[in-house]
Amino acid sequence: MSAGRVVQPMSRILVVDDDAGIRTLLRELFEDEGYDVDEAANGGAVLDALSSSDAPSLVLMDVRMPDITGIDVLRKLSDKSDGPFPIIVMTAYGSASIAIDAMQLGAYDYVTKPFDLDDVLLRVQRFFDRQALANEVQQLRKSSERDPNEYIIGNSVPMQDVYKTIGRVARTEATVLITGETGTGKELVATTLHRNSGYSHGPMIKVNCAALPETLLESELFGHEKGAFTGAVAQKKGRFEAANRGTIFLDEIGEMTLATQKKFLRVLQEREFERVGGNTPVKVDTRVVAATNKNLPQEVRDGNFREDLYYRLNVIVIYLPPLRDRRDDIPLLVEHFLDKHRVSVASGSAQISIGAMRMLVDHDWPGNVRELENTIERATVLAQGGIITEDLITFSSADQGHLIDIAGQVRSRTPMQDVLREVERQMIREALRQSGGDRTSAASMLSMSMDELGSKLDDYGIGGYHDQAAG
Repeated sequence: MSAGRVVQPMSRILVVDDDAGIRTLLRELFEDEGYDVDEAANGGAVLDALSSSDAPSLVLMDVRMPDITGIDVLRKLSDKSDGPFPIIVMTAYGSASIAIDAMQLGAYDYVTKPFDLDDVLLRVQRFFDRQALANEVQQLRKSSERDPNEYIIGNSVPMQDVYKTIGRVARTEATVLITGETGTGKELVATTLHRNSGYSHGPMIKVNCAALPETLLESELFGHEKGAFTGAVAQKKGRFEAANRGTIFLDEIGEMTLATQKKFLRVLQEREFERVGGNTPVKVDTRVVAATNKNLPQEVRDGNFREDLYYRLNVIVIYLPPLRDRRDDIPLLVEHFLDKHRVSVASGSAQISIGAMRMLVDHDWPGNVRELENTIERATVLAQGGIITEDLITFSSADQGHLIDIAGQVRSRTPMQDVLREVERQMIREALRQSGGDRTSAASMLSMSMDELGSKLDDYGIGGYHDQAAG
């Protein structure tokens, strides 16, 4: 057996090929590595073996066999359940179409003849290594369990503050302004407010102010009368009327033009408006929830947002923290997205290794929860619904750096010290990433002492990195 190799319990391999010489070659190869090996000469044996209570851990199966082809075996298996199956397909006919068919039908991997025996061993070892991750994954899942009835996910201290505010204001009629970076989940908070409010029996109407041009936004919000403008062939009710006795959610309200802001202010003050082209007041009883990722006080100073409207909106403010400030919630979010993005409705959710989870927790997530969801969806597809390991976690190049908008920081009058702290935090995290988590190496990269680095890690709440120099 190769030095340092540990064969997991129940590592039994079934080699299926109508060529006795191939079976003997692979049997001897695997037995030398410490595996238990069985042989079979036809595809029917695979179906029988995998349906038995004593199923092998892994099957190496030839594609070209006399009774039933390997591809047909996979088709029969996929008719009964979703892959991936513990099967490595092998064939001398290494065409792209066969490889694609095998993988789409749920094969774990694919090798071609003539064999590179080292490559075959590597693929088999990789299969068993991934299986060994299952125990780690199960333990991780136990620590990440959540209440499936919860709509917003997160148990961190910042999110507890959000929940408390929702609980206090949901049953009131007060206007709510939700602030936070793009991708933090402002729409989910708005939906939760609606579901727990006295307006929950009415509709929730959502309007993305950034997605509608100025010429359409006013008509969409307030409706129009017949003949109000070219193409207005009939009276149309707007979103506010549709939301009567319910909730209207105005997303990206910072994008609303000054002209529309003026008319919207009247709705907040008097709960009435006129349709475009009309002069008859329309009364509504509608809960208003707005959201923005902009700094509205700065927008007011810049003349882009009405001050009186800002104060009308600023009755109750719910701030959603960026994901990097609530890293404790990442495991719960990951479990939710693994369940949401199953390979198929009938299949189980993918699993994730502890190492891969550590990568996710350590990432800065400039795109916040939305970026995390996209990352998990991509990894689930690459893992074919199996175990997600570190090599399957990829971040887009645009996500690698959390860039600081210096011009924007100056416009918003952000204190210089705050910006410098953010730069320092990012440099420390990047040094730790490049050093593989080795604090000693990271401190050297940054020309800092270990004590200085340790103090900064505590100050910025950066954890999960080991000190390879210790011990």
